[in-house]
Amino acid sequence: MASLSVKFLAPNPLPNSKTFRLHATPPASQTVAPPASSSGGAADVDALRLEPRVEEREGYWVLKEKYRQGINPPEKVKIEKEPMRLFMENGIQELANIPLEEIDKSKLTKDDIDVRLKWLGLFHRRKHHYGRFMMRLKLPNGVTTSAQTRYLASVIRKYGKEGCADVTTRQNWQIRGVVLPDVPEILKGLEEVGLTSLQSGMDNVRNPVGNPLAGIDPEEIVDTRPYTNLLSQFVTANSRGNPSISNLPRKWNVCVIGSHDLYEHPHINDLAYMPATKNGRFGFNLLVGGFFSPKRCADAIPLDAWVPGDDIIPVCKAILETFRDLGTRGNRQKTRMMWLIDELGIEGFRSEVVQRIPQQELERASSEDLVQKQWERRDYLGIHPQKQEGCSFIGLHIPVGRVQADDMDELARLADEYGSGELRLTVEQNIIIPNIENAKLEALLKEPLLKNRFSPEPPILMRGLVACTGNQFCGQAIIETKARALKITEEVHRQVSVTRPVRMHWTGCPNSCGQVQVADIGFMGCMTRDKNGKPVEGADVFLGGRIGSDSHLGEVYKKGVPCDDLVPLVVDLLINQFDAVRRESEEGEE
Repeated sequence: MASLSVKFLAPNPLPNSKTFRLHATPPASQTVAPPASSSGGAADVDALRLEPRVEEREGYWVLKEKYRQGINPPEKVKIEKEPMRLFMENGIQELANIPLEEIDKSKLTKDDIDVRLKWLGLFHRRKHHYGRFMMRLKLPNGVTTSAQTRYLASVIRKYGKEGCADVTTRQNWQIRGVVLPDVPEILKGLEEVGLTSLQSGMDNVRNPVGNPLAGIDPEEIVDTRPYTNLLSQFVTANSRGNPSISNLPRKWNVCVIGSHDLYEHPHINDLAYMPATKNGRFGFNLLVGGFFSPKRCADAIPLDAWVPGDDIIPVCKAILETFRDLGTRGNRQKTRMMWLIDELGIEGFRSEVVQRIPQQELERASSEDLVQKQWERRDYLGIHPQKQEGCSFIGLHIPVGRVQADDMDELARLADEYGSGELRLTVEQNIIIPNIENAKLEALLKEPLLKNRFSPEPPILMRGLVACTGNQFCGQAIIETKARALKITEEVHRQVSVTRPVRMHWTGCPNSCGQVQVADIGFMGCMTRDKNGKPVEGADVFLGGRIGSDSHLGEVYKKGVPCDDLVPLVVDLLINQFDAVRRESEEGEE
């Protein structure tokens, strides 16, 4: 894939457009304050608290001895053996040659396959699929090629029914069924097609998210691809490994906003770059701290900072180093970056970031936000014209993001035959084929894959359906999600008619990989009891999540609903909250 330069990216502001200042610019009339009761400054923070808790040793960053009391189990695993050595010193080659039975006899090697391999993007499915691994890639902006897609298809095909792939809620691929002896060869194959799985799990920076329509959208503010590529290259040191930011207290998410639609969900990222001009220069205001966790969810808040568009990496590096140096490493439910922001106050946190920027300067936020507040979020499914004359893109619905090897080969073929050999993954677990000549659209729509599997015009309730992996493959999931989400949605669709999309998200556990808090209706897996008192799979139901310019997180509507009772509950919600109509009451319906 050709590299892209950042220099051409300064956008032309839309004439007479209204802009909003909600998301990244603090209101002029008030001081930005963290959610907690902190005063917001650093003066009330003990100087000893600002001492870095990690130090560099032999090229890796480790927790100092005096801060090792009360640390959580993953921190102990990191201290016992540096996870990045498995990649940077080729420890994976030796590990892959050891039988699993021998690996399980030693705590050190057992922790290698259950914990440390996550730094290489490998997740052992010990609970349900012993000896099998999920592999998560790095796919900045969700952009991939037909050659990469075919390679991934070839990997999962050899694993038969154990092999499949998922589009994730971070515009990424996860492939399943991998066995340890194959890993060195798979890593080599990924490198040959320009992919990596490095630093995609555990306490690392996750896949940089951008506008799925970057570079082709007639309404885009800025092409996000060069920025997400830069971020990914920095995070992994061009796929060689970057140990300076691989020992964070917890995972860390980043996105770059390129559209008024906010497809990228800035409010749930640890760092979000929000496009804004300042004194005629293009750049970004910054949001920080958004996250989900079982115990707390928080919207990102303004850092009161602006950076020029051609200099986005230093502030990212400084924020990550602040989090690495000062973040706590005890209770894993209180180690995301927002907890540190709460403790220091937003100004105290900002001050620590500034100290880690080479020039020790960080401009205050601009009032010239480029994202329009009054903007109706567009649906990218179906056929839409590109900014390139004579070309269109097509958004395909991938039911709950699950694909098989043959599906991937067919998607690659369609991308080559009708487009430019490129595919785009979206946070709603769908796929976009860009750069299609309009003269080819009619033939594309007749393709069996579009008619039988991945429709560009799915039923309205299916359009916004998202589901995490669930307990079919994930050991943390409490309930099965993907098949259940499809079955319940189909049944609800048979009972009611809706006139507008309703986004329904499923997540198998409180970690909320399915992002239920941003959905119109969300389902978080739990165990509950049915009417007879019998333990059954259930869900906590969330309501009211919003995305786009008025984004906010939904709240629990009803806890512990047995899965068998969800259909009538959802039907009632759709009728009472979303203007749905029962199908039997409609004239002409059978």
